Parts: sequence; C-alpha cells; structure tokens
Amino acid sequence: MANPCTTMSDAQEPRAVHVEVGSIQLDGKEGASLRYSFVPASAHPELSKTLLVFLNGLVVPRSGWDPVITKLTQDRVDNGQPSPAVLSYDRFGQGESSLDPSDEGKEPGHGHDAMSAVRDLFQLILKISKEKSLLPVPASSQFPRLIFVCNSIGCAIARLFAQSYPATVSGLILLDSIMANSDFVSIWPDPDAPDFDPSALPEGVSPEELRDTRAKYGKVFHPNVPNKEGLSRRNLAHLLPYSDQPKLIGPTDVGPFLTVVGHDWETFAEQSFTGSMHTPKNLSMMYTNPYWQKYNEGLTFIVEKELCKGPIIAKDCGHFIQNDNPDFVAEEIWQMLERVIKQQ
Repeated sequence: MANPCTTMSDAQEPRAVHVEVGSIQLDGKEGASLRYSFVPASAHPELSKTLLVFLNGLVVPRSGWDPVITKLTQDRVDNGQPSPAVLSYDRFGQGESSLDPSDEGKEPGHGHDAMSAVRDLFQLILKISKEKSLLPVPASSQFPRLIFVCNSIGCAIARLFAQSYPATVSGLILLDSIMANSDFVSIWPDPDAPDFDPSALPEGVSPEELRDTRAKYGKVFHPNVPNKEGLSRRNLAHLLPYSDQPKLIGPTDVGPFLTVVGHDWETFAEQSFTGSMHTPKNLSMMYTNPYWQKYNEGLTFIVEKELCKGPIIAKDCGHFIQNDNPDFVAEEIWQMLERVIKQQ
C-alpha cells in the first residue's frame, strides 16, 4: 500500500495549495448557508480517498485551524509530498455561517443541541464528498475515509457522530476535549457545604477565592449558560454521560484509531490566571488539571487499547492546542494518517 509520507515522483511538480472557500445549504435548512474551506487532495492512491475534517470548539471558528492546515499542506507540497483533502467549516451561528434556521422562536442561545450539529455534519460531509468527487471507502460506502481533528466541544460532536454513524470514522484526534459530563462547577469543592474542610485547600487560597471561582465558572461554563452559536449544552451530559464508553465502531469493526491530547498543566494554569477568569494557579493545579486528566484517561477506553495513543500532554499548550502549537498538531495528524492507511 502506498505510503502517504513518501515523496512524489520527480515528474510531479510541487503545487501551490489551493484553498477553496465556499458556502453550502443543507436540506431542510434552505436559506441558511454553512461557510467552509476545502483543500483538495493530491493525486495519491490513498490520500485521494481520505478526508480530514476539523471540528471547532464554541469560541474559535474554522479560521482557528488555518495555521495547522497551512503546516499540514503547504509545507508538504513545497517539498513535493502529497497531502490529503481537508475540510473546515463554521457551524450554524458561528464564524461566517448563517444562524441555524431551526433556532427561530426558541430560547436564545439554546436553539439546537450537539446531535443537531452531528446531523448537519453528516449531511455536509455527504454533499462535499459528492461535490468534490472524493472516492468512497469501500466503494459501497457513502463516505471517503474520515479522520476527525477536534478541539473542545468539537470532540463531543466527533464522538456522537462516530456513535450515531458506526463504521464511518477511521480516526479521531481529540485535542483537550470538553468534559461533556461535567457542569464545570462541581470541579471545585463547595466552601458552603457542611462537610467542607478549609484546611484541605491549597496553600494561600481562601474559601472566599474558592467561592468566587465557583461563581465565575458557573456564569461562564455551566451547561445552562447560552452561547452566540445557539448550541445548547444542557443535554450534553445525557448524550455523553461517560468518558470511557460507549466503545466506537470503525470501518474495520474494531473501532477507529484514536489520539487523546491534553493541555500542559502549567500553561493552562497560567492562562487561566492571566485570562478573564483570573483563576488562582494553585486552584487549577489542584482541581481542574487532575479532573481533566482523569476525563482524558477515560477517553482512551472508547477504542481498543492497541488503537489508542495517549493521553499525551501538548507541551506549552493551553486549551486551544491548535493555536499554541500548530506544528505539534500537524505532526499528530500525519502519524494518524499513517496508522489509518496502513491498517486499511
């Protein structure tokens, strides 16, 4: 089987990366458009049947993936090496895309949920695959070989997609996944609980600071908090109640390949302190980081052990790993591609 990282023959001239930017309408949501960016695959026997799909979090739109995509594609074609097809997009209500028409008349900020985003993604991939003449794998399938690269809530959407449409996803790279079953307040001990022990707090942290941190997280991260996208998280813990199950089923019936990546504890603590939340660093180190690490450890069980890499820590990266180190993410993608194509 052809190696996706081998150099193209001398007869093939290095090409400039052509990024196609367009809009697409989904059936049942006429009048609203999804904005996307697409990079065609090289003429390669395996990469021409492979589609990398980038799934955003709530805060950063598809443009947040541009440094990774540039690193992934332009650097390789500059060296005469092949690259896969790449798709990034803004979900409804995000970036340059229209508001979700199904949100009309519903509670602001809670018009649709993650499963709605999954159904939109299914239809988007199907339409893009046909429009761009991507080859299905196997020939009887509707889809090319799918690899999801995700951050934050995009990881939850990827998991739900793989659960809802089994045997369609060949690989997932989860970059600091949202803790889908958390209310983001219970991470912290309640200083007003009858059994609270102030002596258990990190040195230099008062119950008042803990109470303030819980209140801030509740106002920003609790599932009841609306967002501009209209993607409600109220039922996310119901949709994904566990980090370690259910097991995913891949095209080979043994589950997709998986890479789980977490943030650097020190970097995350520093960014949480200097950012808008002003979370004391020792609170992040004692509570948030271990809680998140445990969630990431659970994620490694959603595929067979031999198919999983991680959880690994993205050195010097906070929550938005793709922004802090696009080179690292691009390298993980190439490793994933090699594993997927070698297997299939």
